[in-house]
Amino acid sequence: MVRKSTDIRRDEIKSAVLNIIFREGLKSVSTSNIAREVGISEGSIFRHFRSKKEIILAIMDDVINDLIEPLRSIVLEDSPPRDRLYNYLCKTVTYLTDNKGITMLLFSEASYENDSEMMTKLNYIFNNQKQLVGKIVSDGIALGLWNELISVGDFSTLYMGIPITLNIEMILNRNAFERVNFCKRMFELILNTLNK
Repeated sequence: MVRKSTDIRRDEIKSAVLNIIFREGLKSVSTSNIAREVGISEGSIFRHFRSKKEIILAIMDDVINDLIEPLRSIVLEDSPPRDRLYNYLCKTVTYLTDNKGITMLLFSEASYENDSEMMTKLNYIFNNQKQLVGKIVSDGIALGLWNELISVGDFSTLYMGIPITLNIEMILNRNAFERVNFCKRMFELILNTLNK
């Protein structure tokens, strides 16, 4: 049998944690369940991560690298605000549907543990998403495309409810959830809010 590289094994462990959270909730995340999901011994987990906290921090780093940074690139594109907003929303929806369990992990584990390192990363993830979507909305308002009476800060806070709603819909409609349809519905709702 060929041994997998450390990076591959670490990714499998992080993926297992997210799968368990999505299927069974945070209460079921244990080293024995993670090991069973990956198909390794419990001891093998500790060759790749020192603790459950280290796994969660690694997942949060993935969110920063694989979601926040690509969102930042979308915001900085030289395209109309409407296009950037659609791409921003759909990138978020795609990432969260491809990584089920992220939303539950971020907004449950970090707040329950009250761990300062986890809270710092959560704060970075949350506030960057708000600031980035706010930048797109501000650009649209400055161009006269959207209602200048809208509070960008309040809109950005409201926007952050979309990932929570997405998570609930995925749980309730496990087999019938349609990512593209959800993205289009949310985008139309956003435009109705922003348009003059």
